[in-house]
Amino acid sequence: MNTVINLQRYPLDRPGSEEWIALVHHARAALARDGMFSLEGFIQDDNVRAAAQQIQPTMDAESHTHKRSHNIYFKPEIPQLAADHPALKKVETVSHTLCADQLKNSLVTDVYEYPPLVAFLSAVMDKPALYVMADPLARVNVMSYREGETLNWHFDRSEFTTTLMLQSPEAGGEFEYRTDLRTADDPNYDGVADLLNGRDPDVKTLRLRAGTLNVFRGKNTAHRVTPVRGHRERMVAVFSYYEKPGVMFTPEEQTGFYGRASHSTTEDTAA
Repeated sequence: MNTVINLQRYPLDRPGSEEWIALVHHARAALARDGMFSLEGFIQDDNVRAAAQQIQPTMDAESHTHKRSHNIYFKPEIPQLAADHPALKKVETVSHTLCADQLKNSLVTDVYEYPPLVAFLSAVMDKPALYVMADPLARVNVMSYREGETLNWHFDRSEFTTTLMLQSPEAGGEFEYRTDLRTADDPNYDGVADLLNGRDPDVKTLRLRAGTLNVFRGKNTAHRVTPVRGHRERMVAVFSYYEKPGVMFTPEEQTGFYGRASHSTTEDTAA
């Protein structure tokens, strides 16, 4: 990995060293302050370009197009809210997805499975251990957004999301987020309504460069990707890690996300 990841700048291969400890502390501080941290230049330029070029033909020919109208919760209704409450305003998402079984022997999969990266994320998130996902479709995905396409406002189900930017678009495709819009005790429906209607002054914008690793707490922080503009698509890898081994999606979840199900799912499902 020393020719793929910039281990001089990000010494994942030296756990316990002064440099490694400093990097962990830096990432923890950013998470506490911003709800995310980014490691720009995590993948060296030539390698990230090669990864995007390797994936592009498969993305063009075999990706699953996911288009849906949804509310910010990805739920048809919220019992506490009337159906016409502005917090349930519908938005549209369009993306193209490659699954893990379409990314075998790729740089993306090698980085996802790299044990020092998993150990580093465990340390930053203050977890005893993290594990790669067992699901043959969901463990690592690559998402693509083309001209006019967007990942619209939503909250994540998982505690944190790890992404690797493979290719940035010519314009648009920016990451917008509103840190801690809700809490476990306060759903802040009025605040959600203000966000969806463009009245939240605390929304922040981040433009991620190719090669950047980003770790984001999205469970209570609303976020979206703005519409892509131009001929170059926005391409990002999404890595899924869990606190227990063997995590799988159900066939229904796989079909909902990817338009198909694998033949090796188990009863153990993602939280």
